[in-house]
Amino acid sequence: MKLIAGYPDSLTDKPFHYCPGCTHGIIHRLVAEVIDELEIKEETIGIAPVGCSVLAYEYFDFDMQEAAHGRAPAIATGIKRVHPDKVVFTYQGDGDLASIGTAEIVHAANRGEKITTIFVNNAIYGMTGGQMAPTSLLEQKTTTSPFGRDKNKEGYPIKMSEMLTELDGSSYIARVSVHDPKHIRQAKRAIKKAFNTQINGEGFAMVEVLSTCPTNWGLNPLAAIEWLKENMISTYPLGDLKSSGEVD
Repeated sequence: MKLIAGYPDSLTDKPFHYCPGCTHGIIHRLVAEVIDELEIKEETIGIAPVGCSVLAYEYFDFDMQEAAHGRAPAIATGIKRVHPDKVVFTYQGDGDLASIGTAEIVHAANRGEKITTIFVNNAIYGMTGGQMAPTSLLEQKTTTSPFGRDKNKEGYPIKMSEMLTELDGSSYIARVSVHDPKHIRQAKRAIKKAFNTQINGEGFAMVEVLSTCPTNWGLNPLAAIEWLKENMISTYPLGDLKSSGEVD
């Protein structure tokens, strides 16, 4: 009998700790499926961040390294340079990557480090209580912006993908979402392309994934999906922002 669907070999069987409706679990599975399909499990090393996905090393069934807050690209750079034959990726949230880790991700991309970054953007600090993040939308209410983000006080949402496309060292930059089956399939294709960019010896690759945070948005899971569709995509348009060539 032909197998239609199964559990990825690159995931452990430990249940996710994420809140109901959070899409970290979907993104974990997509990464694991891509690694299985590319048959690179034994060559892969992942870097876990500080944030909601700090325990990613308990869910991926291959070598993982924990990084200090925001420093995953620096750790990945060191690992990749010592082990250039390995496939090295970071998995980071917006607070980790776009705030305390801004310098690390910008300089890793600018140097053209041959690593892959999965950037999960839910427009808020999740693990620490729902504070405003660099990616929070204008007028978005958070625990530290209870009246909404004010551009005159807190500035504008930072668009990391657009910023990194301007750097000569970046080879593939894409923004995707996982709010419905169609977009989940598109996200998987982008993640596979990002890994293939590294495997083919090109420069830095990053996939930004728009994600929900029902708990800190104060919404139920279905309402959170609608909020993402109605608000986040207009601020963070989807698609390939930069591609050095066809590496699918």
